[in-house]
Formats: sequence, structure tokens, C-alpha cells
Amino acid sequence: MGSEGIKVTGPAFYPRSVRCVVVAPPQIVPLIARNVLTSFVRLLYAPKDPCYRCMAIKMQSLIIAKPCSHHSQVNCADCRLSALCLPISLQIDDITRLDDIVQRGKPLQKADHIYRAGEAFHAIYAVRSGAVKTLSHTSDGEEQVTGFYLPGEIIGLEGIANNVYTNTAIALETSAVCEIPFSRLEELSIKLPNLQRRFLQIMSREIAADQQLIILLGKKTAEERIAALLVSISKRNQGRGLAAGEFHLPMSRSDIGNYLGLTIETVSRVFSRLHKTGIIQLDKKHVVIRDMASLQNATASEKF
Repeated sequence: MGSEGIKVTGPAFYPRSVRCVVVAPPQIVPLIARNVLTSFVRLLYAPKDPCYRCMAIKMQSLIIAKPCSHHSQVNCADCRLSALCLPISLQIDDITRLDDIVQRGKPLQKADHIYRAGEAFHAIYAVRSGAVKTLSHTSDGEEQVTGFYLPGEIIGLEGIANNVYTNTAIALETSAVCEIPFSRLEELSIKLPNLQRRFLQIMSREIAADQQLIILLGKKTAEERIAALLVSISKRNQGRGLAAGEFHLPMSRSDIGNYLGLTIETVSRVFSRLHKTGIIQLDKKHVVIRDMASLQNATASEKF
């Protein structure tokens, strides 16, 4: 699609027969009958379910088109994730200065590497769309999943300590990231105290997340671990303005088991139990939380 068009597409987890795309020059969009366009958007998104890739927001009778988050020309000021990412506490002029150092490449495909363990640290990355997993290797060479990252979240922070990435970051699905050279970020942070404070908050959150994961793996049952993961994704989706009670799991059962210290069979068994008891509705990777209170009661853990 050229830069002249506006694109609306359905969520990736919808069946192919339901997914469709509309492309129209912006100058003729206002001429489209509002009731037709509104019905189309409602069909695509269902209640409170914005698309991961391109978002159409219905505000009463007004349809506003947002730039596709996969597009390399989306800047920090226009990005719909700015309220979660580094620009959250910056003024407009300061956001422009941050935007000047951000590098945006082409979209990543599933299994593409963003960086690899052992490579020299040079940048941190903000997930703009899709999802990313990080993993490390144990002393005997086995892979260990260390985290799942959704749009608006930062990866690569572990490389700051020794100037070497200790994890490998891999796209779980079609994704886009913003590369932020760390040397330039340091220079800018000195000039912008709010940016420095925001960066420290992000690092603090990562430390807290690691501590919660240690507790989870050390003291929680399989049911509590799975419940904690689902609650975590729900809260993170809610923070991005997406539906808290319905979402797509970008990671495989194998990755979930690896991350939570469970076998694939145990992960499948727990998901089936949650489904049969009516706490969640599960269709492959599509999750609908039917009883949020029961799911939250299953774990005392916060986001990890």
C-alpha cells in the first residue's frame, strides 16, 4: 500500500474468511457513507478489540484512521504506544528530539532475530507491533525463555551492564521495533531529566518483573503460573487500550512451558482445565477470559 492510502484490516486471529482489507485515498474517505464504514469496522473488531496492525477507532459518528504501526515512517509523536513507551513524560519538543535518534527498520517476520546473545550492546529496542520473546542458553546449551514482550515494551536492557547482550531476541510473529542507539539516548537523557526518569522507571519495572518470576517458579503451582501469565497479558493489553478479557497468545505452548518451567503436556492440561471450568474460553491461541475474578484468585502474583 502506498503512503496515499488508508488501510483497515482485521485482527490476525480472526479466520481468513472474516479478515479483509480496505484501502482508500484519504481525500475520499469522508465521502464514504458513515453507516457503511461504521458497520465494517464493527464487523472487523467486535467490542473493544482494536487491531494489532492498523487501528480504526469509532468515536461516536467520527472515524479516525491511525497510521499502521508496521509502517517505518510512524514517528514517536504519532505512535499510539507513546503513552507506554519512552515519550510518556515528554513535551512535544522533547518528543521530537527523541524521535530524531530513533531508527525504524522494515517489519520483522516470525523467527527473525533482533539481536543475539554475545553481540556487542549498542541499542535498546521498543516493540512497536507484534510480539517478541527473549531467551538465553544454559551452561549445557539448552534454551531458556526469559520473557515475552508486547507493543510499547522495551527489550535489550540486559546489555547495559557489560556492553554485551546476554539474551537473544526473536520475533514471535510479524513485528516491528524501534531501535534506539544507547549512546545517543544517554546524551539526550542528560538534557531531558524526564526522559532519564522514565528510563529508570522502565529498568526498575524489569527488576521487579524478574523478582516476580523467581517467586512464581519457586513457590507456585502449575495452575497459578498459567493464571499469572494470563492475568499479566490481560493487564498489559488493558494498558495499551486493548480488550483485557480477550486476546491472542503470540507464543507457543512450548515457549510457555519453557518460560514457566512446565512441560508442554502440563501447559495443555491446565489450559484445558481452565476451559472446562468456564474460567476461560480457549480456541487454539485465542483466549477469552470468562471469569476474571476466579483467574485472579488463582494467583497472588502481579505482572511478571
